[in-house]
Amino acid sequence: MKELVCIVCPKGCRLHVDEENNYAVTGNSCPRGAEYGHNEIKNPTRVLTSTVKLNGGLYRRCPVKTDIAVPKAKLMEIMKLLNHVELTAPVKIGQVVIPMVAGTNANIVVTKNL
Repeated sequence: MKELVCIVCPKGCRLHVDEENNYAVTGNSCPRGAEYGHNEIKNPTRVLTSTVKLNGGLYRRCPVKTDIAVPKAKLMEIMKLLNHVELTAPVKIGQVVIPMVAGTNANIVVTKNL
């Protein structure tokens, strides 16, 4: 049995996920906690936030993120790709920097107008 702290809401419920019983979740106060516990054990995902190099602007770095959660196992691969990205100002919020990054359905998008 795995123990997790739910991060879906501020309550921080202590979840118990029984891997031998079809990933049954106990300890949750709401259905979202059960879904989080199940997904966190079977296929953990995260929204990745970072910065990339920006040329020709007031700032040297531009904040970016994935537009949807990506598998946790892909995070380092995506970070390596972002190390090679250089944008040129101006950039707009929502502008796609890398489409379908690392074989996922997620796009890397700009998060600030610069």
